[in-house]
Amino acid sequence: MDCCCFCYTNPPTFPSPTLLSFRGNASSVGRRLCRKKIRPGQLSSNHSKPFLQHNDRFQHLVYQQYSSFQPVRTYKRTITAQAGNQGWDLGRFFRTLYFFNGPPSPAKFIEFVVGKLSNPSPSEPVNAMDSSGIVLVAGATGGVGRRVVNILRNKGLPVRVLVRNKDKARSMLGPDIDLVGNLTNFQVVGDITKDSTLAPEYFKGVKKVINAVSVIVGPKEGDTPDRAKYSQIKGDSPEMVEYIGMKILINAVKASVGVRSGKLIYGYEGNSVKELAWGALDDIVMGGVSESSFQVDPTGGENGGPTGLFKGVVSTANNGGFTSIRTRNFPVSEDLSAYDGLELRLKGDGRRYKLIVRMSSDWDTIGYTLSFDTVEGQWQSLMFSKFEYDGKLNPTFVEGAFQLPVSSIRSYIKDPITPRFVHVGSAGVTRTERPGLDLSKQPPAVRLNKELGFILTFKLKGEDLIRESGIPYTIVRPCALTEEPAGADLIFDQGDNITGKISREEVARICVAALESPYACDKTFEVVKSVVPFSDPFTVDPENPPPEKDYDVYFKTLKDGITGKEVLERSPAAV
Repeated sequence: MDCCCFCYTNPPTFPSPTLLSFRGNASSVGRRLCRKKIRPGQLSSNHSKPFLQHNDRFQHLVYQQYSSFQPVRTYKRTITAQAGNQGWDLGRFFRTLYFFNGPPSPAKFIEFVVGKLSNPSPSEPVNAMDSSGIVLVAGATGGVGRRVVNILRNKGLPVRVLVRNKDKARSMLGPDIDLVGNLTNFQVVGDITKDSTLAPEYFKGVKKVINAVSVIVGPKEGDTPDRAKYSQIKGDSPEMVEYIGMKILINAVKASVGVRSGKLIYGYEGNSVKELAWGALDDIVMGGVSESSFQVDPTGGENGGPTGLFKGVVSTANNGGFTSIRTRNFPVSEDLSAYDGLELRLKGDGRRYKLIVRMSSDWDTIGYTLSFDTVEGQWQSLMFSKFEYDGKLNPTFVEGAFQLPVSSIRSYIKDPITPRFVHVGSAGVTRTERPGLDLSKQPPAVRLNKELGFILTFKLKGEDLIRESGIPYTIVRPCALTEEPAGADLIFDQGDNITGKISREEVARICVAALESPYACDKTFEVVKSVVPFSDPFTVDPENPPPEKDYDVYFKTLKDGITGKEVLERSPAAV
């Protein structure tokens, strides 16, 4: 995204950096506060119609992936307006051109002006952008990770794997896997414990992540069959893998997968401020005399704070009739591929506006347009014009003064939100410090947490990083992992209390199912087999395999905010 524009006439834009512009036409509707959502993801001229959602206080304008954002077009028919003539301000005309990074080439500018007057609509439709997203699997050569990769590939989903050893991944996963990571001159890259190895291009196109990376625990020499001496850490420490590595991985994928709260593009939200270079792009470029500006009103916001203010006077003299504001091309393009649209918060004035989004920084490239009526006194997003994008006059157009407070522009993720980051953790992470717990009845990792480099302590700290990141997530905490087949009855629980075993295959299936389930979003839970004792192997009759599970049945039982830390926070020891 490079720029944007509000207008009172033709629609606004975002170019490739992105241009955002607003234009508006007058329309009379009652005043109230409003939020509008606009979905620019995978824009094309073939989108289905946008829609407005209303309630008593908020109004949502959603620009859907397949919405009726239509290319900006000009038409052969002549459009006339009020016949008044006024002097044309040549100085303001050139100031307008130079504000937007200088004027276009003479040839391009002449083509632009002539095209605005009479030019056939584009003959070739705009192709919709590919909306498919890659699933990144970190720890793809581990016991759970490689099963996750196989399940995703069998579903026909695009998979990329993050590995430290390319040759191992090729031999284990096959030559056609999309690898991130390599082995060059014996220097390992693609290691989550080394941020310098995670180049941004590794994550281009990645929309979701399944993280199965874990510290390596191996048996000690002389250990007993019941793991009385348990094991030792091999390779990087739990702190490096489970905590520092998690921090590096989250930072690497965050821009690609997105955060629940969206990305602020412009505006004033609490302590967050993001400025844009707005300029007027009025009908002066067509010989008209309408005039607008964009200012900051220090007390005009919803809560008495600052807000942007699009204001001016629109006139049909000289066959004009539009005002608009438009941003300069962004110095660095905004990558909003992780999001489903733009949400603009502004106060309506009862008029009709238009929003134009351009995906190129060229002077007059294809634009995607949406017009909508505002309600007086309500916050929302818009553009102001006497013309519709089909070349017809706006039936609600009114000449004269107008003003539109614009509080913020941000990207958003549409509902229902599903997890973007699924993490395979471990049961027992909150038990190491739990008061009154009989450690003799707990798994070895809980009893020997300190001896194992505080493995569970750092796993819990890594979980907290995920929960604090803002990325929609699922944290799966399996109990003891086995090589048994999937299919046994399961128990999903929360609060970190259960013990038992579960197969790696089952955990992999749960992770993949969680990616598409809104019921799994922002949930932390433990899972074990519910019937088979730990000492008894679970087997499956290949002639009569168990039916595939509907994991949503389990996900629907989960509650928000339960991690097992609640017990620690309530305990006297914690105080």
